[in-house]
Amino acid sequence: MSGTSEGLSAPAGTASGAPPAPVTERHTTAMDPPVADAPVTAPSPGDPAAGAPPPTGDGDDPTALELRDCRAAFNAAALPMGVVDGRGHVVRANEALGGLLGTAAAVLVGRRASELLDLASDDRTWHAYREVLLGRRSRFRCTRRLKHPDGRALWAEITVVPMTGASAAEPARVLLTVTDVSDRRELQERLRHLQMHDPVTRLPNRTLFFERLASALETPPYQDDTMPPRQHARIGLCYLDLDGFKAINDTLGHRTGDRLLAAVAARLTNCAENDASRHAGGSRLVARLGGDEFAILVEDSTGTEELTELARSVLAALQQPFDLAGQRLSVSASIGVVERTAAGTSPTGLMQAADTTLYWAKADGKARWTLFDPERNAHRMTRQSLSSTLRPAVERGEFTLEYQPLVGMADGVLRGVEALVRWNHPQFGVLPPNRFVQIAEEDGSIVQLGRWVLRTACRQARRWQLDHPDDPPLFISVNVAVRQVWDSDLVADVAEILAETGLAPGLLQLELTESAVMGSGGRPLRALQALSDMGVRIAIDDFGTGYSNLAYLSRLPVSVLKLDGAFVKGFRYEDGTHPSPADETIVEAMVQLAHRLGLTVTAECVETAGQAERLRRIGCDTGQGWLYSRAVAPEQIAGLIGSRPLEG
Repeated sequence: MSGTSEGLSAPAGTASGAPPAPVTERHTTAMDPPVADAPVTAPSPGDPAAGAPPPTGDGDDPTALELRDCRAAFNAAALPMGVVDGRGHVVRANEALGGLLGTAAAVLVGRRASELLDLASDDRTWHAYREVLLGRRSRFRCTRRLKHPDGRALWAEITVVPMTGASAAEPARVLLTVTDVSDRRELQERLRHLQMHDPVTRLPNRTLFFERLASALETPPYQDDTMPPRQHARIGLCYLDLDGFKAINDTLGHRTGDRLLAAVAARLTNCAENDASRHAGGSRLVARLGGDEFAILVEDSTGTEELTELARSVLAALQQPFDLAGQRLSVSASIGVVERTAAGTSPTGLMQAADTTLYWAKADGKARWTLFDPERNAHRMTRQSLSSTLRPAVERGEFTLEYQPLVGMADGVLRGVEALVRWNHPQFGVLPPNRFVQIAEEDGSIVQLGRWVLRTACRQARRWQLDHPDDPPLFISVNVAVRQVWDSDLVADVAEILAETGLAPGLLQLELTESAVMGSGGRPLRALQALSDMGVRIAIDDFGTGYSNLAYLSRLPVSVLKLDGAFVKGFRYEDGTHPSPADETIVEAMVQLAHRLGLTVTAECVETAGQAERLRRIGCDTGQGWLYSRAVAPEQIAGLIGSRPLEG
């Protein structure tokens, strides 16, 4: 259940001095709608569910005796029960129900049962409950977590069944019973705890860790003013491995090894608790992922400094000797540290970065922590240096576009171009996209940069079209980051730019990486569908290197697959031979599948005539690569329009 509410105000007619009715841990988002086709009529005299006094007369009258017995049984029953009219109001409740909900039974009369027992918090439950009220369903049962006014939480199983004997003079009512199943739920929670925790260290295991990680990275489909903006949330991870633990297991035995793991777990937990006391905010999760691998997940981290401080404290704690059953042991650990914005980050991507950084720490000599740095191999260019200057660089006009031809494989004719952004950095020179795009995605500047790229590319494509009216127009392909879909109104941006430049929607192709498209749901999927409906083509870039979930291809509004260059490299011919028959088989199968789904296929990284010939024979539609041209200035593309077929 979600967060605990402060309770609902009592409706008119409730005694002012009565104790408050119970509240639930679900927020009720709307009042229960009235049920129009279940009118309320006055209860018949003597009805035990109506609270009216029994008929007067002969004390030995069988009907009167039966009514008194029914009323007495209802009031004395140990099972909490209530009678609800067709509009959902409680008309009678026994003392057991009042006791369960922490109030007098009389106070419940006139209250909406759905408010008392949280029956309107989700559409499915509310619909089933209303069907019973209307007489269109014979039974309804659900489980709810209720909060007693004294602070106790209890799990209740609620059953609603129609009462017999309804007539025009005696309207339909339902009997509501509530059973406390807290003990059963507690047992279930204990079993789940055993399933989700490591028996050696008592820490959360790998399953629970990835469940929490996925939850921390999950972006809600919508947001209101009461929720913190997810695009600013950050997440941190310390991924550590004990150095030389296998030798301890092999020489001293697994029992000693297990004791050491438990002692390490205790110290890690203490470090995480100390970090939480120093930095208010998100929670910390210490987990054993398997073997001698541990992880400390920091939700809503305050930045890189917090994670590096935590890693230093872990190293210092583990360097202290361990006394285990008379044996004094010393161990060290290598730690990979990753800290980034949660938006645009996937569990797989985060763990891959952590695993890579852990490898760096071991390769650098072990017994140390290493911070993930995508610029490690980029001439010592620091992440902070690029991040701090990227956003102003867009405003200063430091970015330019180059265009790489997309050529028809069958005839070698220029069909379109892909726009590739370059950063003319005043200190580091011309930087390709892989040096700064990831940083732009993480700090959010990709939205501003992406909008500039889209406008500039569309304007250039329209200019080529006007300058060469007798030649078929070129389509322009623009890369889009997944964060642009989340953090901006991409559909509105595209519509505005197309209208501004006069470029037809069918001449614009938007490329998203496979990892961004596969698994898209909610807002990204709606945006892609809207763009496709507009006439814009959607392409999956680097297909075959990510999730490769073929089931998504039939559901996503995709029109083009761009095969990753890693496959095309297997087509390189040297002296009439090719090194990778498997790559050819895979590419041929993907091309056939794409064509059967009505998609076109573009091969990337075409570098030799042999590759081009083989790709042409298996049915690739277009290709790009150095065989045809590198990315060039727009003036050079203008010279290729209407010219003879490009070599290939």
